[in-house]
Order: sequence, then structure tokens, then C-alpha cells
Amino acid sequence: MTVFSNQSTNAAKLLAILFFAFVVVSLGVRYFVGDLAKVQEAISAKESRAALRGVSDPEQLDQVLKQYPKNEILRMVLLANRDAIEIDTATRRIINEVEPRDFSTPIDFRTANRSDLDALRRDLKTAEINVAALRPRYIALIKAQRDKLENDARSLKAGNATFAKFMAMVDEQHKEIMTLTSKMLAARAEYYGAYERCAAILIREFGIYKVTNGQFIFPFPSTANSYNGASAALAAAAKRIAELEHERASLRQSQFYKWKDFADTKV
Repeated sequence: MTVFSNQSTNAAKLLAILFFAFVVVSLGVRYFVGDLAKVQEAISAKESRAALRGVSDPEQLDQVLKQYPKNEILRMVLLANRDAIEIDTATRRIINEVEPRDFSTPIDFRTANRSDLDALRRDLKTAEINVAALRPRYIALIKAQRDKLENDARSLKAGNATFAKFMAMVDEQHKEIMTLTSKMLAARAEYYGAYERCAAILIREFGIYKVTNGQFIFPFPSTANSYNGASAALAAAAKRIAELEHERASLRQSQFYKWKDFADTKV
């Protein structure tokens, strides 16, 4: 019985030693893996800084990634860039969908007949109503895009701090895009409204006004003032839309430089 007791004690000690060794090795492996991940992330950051140093056009990102296909930082920057492109494409599509016809170039009112003016006014009213109801659809688009981007970014398995910073910058990018899009929708609404007022005046005065040397001649100054005011508002809205298109291009470039800074900053 004594021998059995000693054997049991020795076995227990051996198990304790093996368990302790397992814990030590496990902790060591975890430390090594965590440390290795930090080293790999540091290498990735250094490589991405070098790769993007001379890049000034977001269109070049695909070519850069081909040189460093496994660089997680570059892949995240490319994800953010594609996110902006996809949102812009989808936004343009849904905005254009509100228009029953192309309103980018106003029709020549001087040669339009009554039927042309009636049809134009109906289409403009439809577009004005549609663009006013577009915001919920646009917000849903942004949310769906963010969810997709978050899943794609998680799959890259970057460090927690890097991922958190990435998503914070994505949210800021989406906020800037939404602000600009809200301005574009408002400008479109103003454009449709002014365009419709011009058509409404001409419909009301059809057969009464004359066109002389390319100019509308109304019998009453008040009518002329109303038409001139609507025409000026139409021109101002068209100019505002063009300015916002330029602002969109500037924002695109500004966001690209922010992502270059992201790649250039060690988290």
C-alpha cells in the first residue's frame, strides 16, 4: 500500500509539473504571437508609407497594391478608396433616377410649344417631389456600405487599434460625403423649382408673350419681372450644381490624402 501511495503522489506531482509547463508554454506562445503581430504590423506600416510616398492620384492605388498584395494597411486604404467610389456611383444613379428626363440642359423656351411646356412642367414637378423624398434612401445606402466595409476590413485581421482608427476615419468620410450630398440634393431641388416656375409663367402667358430678337416680351412689367427672377434663380441653381461637382472632386482628393496620412502614421 505504501508503494501505491508513493506512485500516486509522484503521478500527481508529474501532472502538476506538466500542467505548469503547459501554462508557461501557452503564455509564451501567446506573447510571441502577439509580439509577432506587432512586428508584422510595423513592417506593413513602413512598407505602406514607402509605397504611397509618391502617389498623388487615388486611381493609382490598384497598381500600388499589385506590388504589395499582402500589405494590410494598403489593402485597408484601397477598401476606403473603393468605398468612396461605390458611394459616389450609387449616389449619382439614385439622383438621376428621380429625373423623368435629362434636365442638365434647359430646353429652348423661345421655340417650345404649349404641349412641350405642359410636359416639361409635369416632369419637373415629379423630379422635385422625388428628390425631396430621397434622403432616407441615401441614408440606407450609406449604412449598407458601412456594414460591408466593416466586414471586409475585419477580414484583414489588423490590430485592434488600427481597425478602430480605420473605422473612425470611415465614419468621418461618410459624414463628409453625406454633407456634400445633402447640398447637392438641395441644389437640385432649387434647380427644378426655378425651372418649373419659368415653365409655369410661359404656360400661363402662352399666346400673349412674344419673342423678339431672342428675348421674351411680356405685356406687363410684373410678368417680365417674375420671369426674369425665375430665370435668374435657374441660372444660379445651375451654377451651384457645377460648384458642388467641383467640390466633390476636391473632397475626393482631400480624403485620399487623409488615407495617405493613415498609412503614414503608426497606430
